[in-house]
Amino acid sequence: MKHNGLKPAEGRLGILIVGCGAVATTFMTGVLMARKGLAKPIGSVTQYGKIRVGRGEAKQYLPVSDIVPLAKLDDIVFGTWDVYPQNAFQAAMYAEVLEEKDIIPVKDELQQIIPMPAAFDKNYAKRLDGDNVKNCQTRWQMVESLRQDIRDFKAKNGCSRIVVLWAASTEIYVPVNEKVHYQLSDLEAAMKADDREHIAPSMCYAYAALSEGAPFIMGAPNTTVDIPAMWQLAEQTRMPIAGKDFKTGQTLVKSGFAPIIDVRNLGLSGWFSTNILGNRDGLVLDEPENFRTKEVSKLSTLETILKPDEQPDLYQDYYHKVRINYYPPRNDNKEGWDNIDIFGWMNYPMQIKINFLCRDSILAAPLCLDLCLLSDLAARSGRYGIQRFLSFFLKSPMHDYTQGEEAVNNLYQQYTMLKNAIREMGGFEADEEID
Repeated sequence: MKHNGLKPAEGRLGILIVGCGAVATTFMTGVLMARKGLAKPIGSVTQYGKIRVGRGEAKQYLPVSDIVPLAKLDDIVFGTWDVYPQNAFQAAMYAEVLEEKDIIPVKDELQQIIPMPAAFDKNYAKRLDGDNVKNCQTRWQMVESLRQDIRDFKAKNGCSRIVVLWAASTEIYVPVNEKVHYQLSDLEAAMKADDREHIAPSMCYAYAALSEGAPFIMGAPNTTVDIPAMWQLAEQTRMPIAGKDFKTGQTLVKSGFAPIIDVRNLGLSGWFSTNILGNRDGLVLDEPENFRTKEVSKLSTLETILKPDEQPDLYQDYYHKVRINYYPPRNDNKEGWDNIDIFGWMNYPMQIKINFLCRDSILAAPLCLDLCLLSDLAARSGRYGIQRFLSFFLKSPMHDYTQGEEAVNNLYQQYTMLKNAIREMGGFEADEEID
C-alpha cells in the first residue's frame, strides 16, 4: 500500500495528558484494559471506523488502520500533569466513572502513572485547590519546566514520539488580544514579562509541546492554540495542532440534529440547551468566568449551520441559549436537555425535545484516543498547523478568523473532511465532495 512519504508508526508513543481527572483516567484505564482484551474501545473511529476507498470496481471498505499506519495500543505510554498528586489508580477510583471491577485488573499500571507537578495559576481555576504545582516565578519558567518534563518523560520511557493532550479543567475566558496573541514574538515577550492576564497556563503547555516536537490537542474551550501566534509556532516547528473542546454530549447532538432542520428547510424560533453535571468539571464551570469560556464554545455550533443571511425566512431571529448547572449528585453522569422551537408550513409552530442522559467521560475517552492517534499520524505525514479534519471531534473547531474563515460545525461535513484526510494520508484519492 502506498503512503505519501508517511513515516511508519515505529517505537513507543508517549501520550502526556494535562489533568489526571475523570476524562484522563477513563481514557487511560480503557486503553490499558483494551490492551489486555478485557474491554472494548467502543466509540473510537480509529478502532472501529471503516472508510470507503476507491470507486467503481476498485471500491472497498477498509478499517482505518488498514488505510493508514496508526500507533498500536500496545505502543502507548501514558504520563500526566495534575494539581493533585494522586496516582492514576487513586484518581480513577475517586472519579467514580468506572466500576472498581473495570479498574482493578490494570491497578498496577495505573499506580505507576504519577502526575508531574502542574503549571498552574489559581486565578484561572479558582475552585481547584491542589498543591502538586510547579514553583515557577514566571510564565516563561513554566514553559521551560514543561519542556524539561517532556524531554525527561521521552527519555525515561524510550518514546520515539510524544503527543500532548489537554484534558484538564476549563480556564477563565481570555479574549484574544492582537498585541499579545497575533505574533509569536509578542507572545514570547509576554511570557517572559510574566503577563498573567493574557498568558493562560494552557498556552505554556501548548508552547512547550510544540517546541519539543509534540502535537498539541486542546480538549477544553480555553483560548490556547486558537491564536495566530501559536499557528506561527506550529508552522515553525512543523507540528499539528487541534482544538478546541471535546464534542461529547449536547453539542454532538446539536451538530447532528441542526442539519435535519436545515435539509428539511424548517424554521427555527429558538433552541434552549441546559445541562446538569457534577464532577470537577461542573464545579469549575460553576464559576461565571469559567462558564463564559464554555458558553462561547457551545454557542458557536448552531450559527454556522443554520445561517440567517442564507435563509432569512427560516433563521432570521432565533433565540439560542446555553446553560450549565452544577449538580453534585450526578457526578460524571451528565444530563443534557434541549428544547427546540421550530416552525413549518404556513409558520405553524412545533417543538422537539431531546434528553440525553450521557456519561461525559465515557463519551470523551474514545475522542481522546482518536485525537491522539490521528494527530500523531498527521505529524508523521508532514501535516502541520490547524488540523481541520479533526473538527469532527471538537465543539468549537479552530479556523483562521483573521481571514474571515468560518468553522465547519455540521457533523456530516466534518465526517467527510475526516474521511478525505485519512484517504489522502493513506495514498488514496480524497474523493468525497463537501457540500
